[in-house]
Amino acid sequence: MNYRNFGKLDWKVSALGFGAMRLPIIGDDPTAVDTNLAIDMIRTGIDGGINYIDTAYPYHGGNSEVVVGKALQDGYRQRVHLATKMPSWLIKSQDDMTRYLDEQLHRLKTDHVDLYLLHGLTADRWHHLASVGVLDWAEARIRNGTVGCLGFSFHDTNTVFHEIVDAYDGWSFCQIQYNLLDELTQAGTEGLRYAASKGLAVVVMEPLRGGKLADSNPSVAKLWESSPTRRSPAEWALDWIWSHSEVSLLLSGMSTMAQVEQNLLYADASHPDMLSPDEVALVAQVRDAYNSLIRVPCTSCGYCMPCPQGVNIPAVFHLVNDGSMFGTIALQRDRYKAMRANNSSVDNCIQCGLCELACPQHIAIPQQLTACAAELC
Repeated sequence: MNYRNFGKLDWKVSALGFGAMRLPIIGDDPTAVDTNLAIDMIRTGIDGGINYIDTAYPYHGGNSEVVVGKALQDGYRQRVHLATKMPSWLIKSQDDMTRYLDEQLHRLKTDHVDLYLLHGLTADRWHHLASVGVLDWAEARIRNGTVGCLGFSFHDTNTVFHEIVDAYDGWSFCQIQYNLLDELTQAGTEGLRYAASKGLAVVVMEPLRGGKLADSNPSVAKLWESSPTRRSPAEWALDWIWSHSEVSLLLSGMSTMAQVEQNLLYADASHPDMLSPDEVALVAQVRDAYNSLIRVPCTSCGYCMPCPQGVNIPAVFHLVNDGSMFGTIALQRDRYKAMRANNSSVDNCIQCGLCELACPQHIAIPQQLTACAAELC
């Protein structure tokens, strides 16, 4: 295992972290974690050099923290830096913060967490948490030893990211969505570099876009195969992230033992600047190839929402774009059936045009919705 600096803190972190959001499950119930297999996987990762385990209050309906707590018995807790997250959307007061942390410590079978994140910050969530004193609360928990250091995970614009980073000198780390398709999304490359310049460790989530980059459309696969260096699509995507010196580690949500074993091998070979200029150029070609498959140039900014008729406009466009980019249109049609069931599909559209007037991308939204519905039905 290769190790990297963790921001301004005085310890080294494994290049690969174990994300406990996609643990193996029994059947189709996401809360029914296959506990024995998950424990074996987590311990195999630790034995292979992983020293960063990431979970959160809602993962697997609360069972992720429970399973992680079991996996870290028998001496494994002392070998890792354990991260979990405050359920930001449930917090109304400092009493809530204390109650949820106490519950999480009980689930995790530990008296402290090494890293605590404010989960899924957006502008609204951040402003609310700040207004009810989350920073004072966190500093008190750091003083009493129940929290090692404070960070946040993030889902909003780069402008909001800068605001949050600059709002508090006590941040130790942040967690951002970042992959070869998301250089300009949310925090993006600029946010990655900015956080690192401020001394924050940067933890990368969704390095494979929820697993979508592990498989390629035939046109994308041909580009990967044109390289004299043989890598799987997943390895290309992970190596591109590891090649960024500002990245402290990437998290992989592993669901099988084979994924754990394969990712350990990838991490063993990882290092900053590991891709040659020609390989970086190839990744750019792949990115362009994926982007050329985007059907609707929607950025999910949300200016078209809420729709007066309840249509989830960005979600419809997302289904069609994902189906085109990743060759998963059958899966997207199943998801669209669920949208129809919950009354958020294009069936409700009355072609009022308010969404089109609000769209900063000047998309002809009513017409695009009609075309998307025809493809998804």
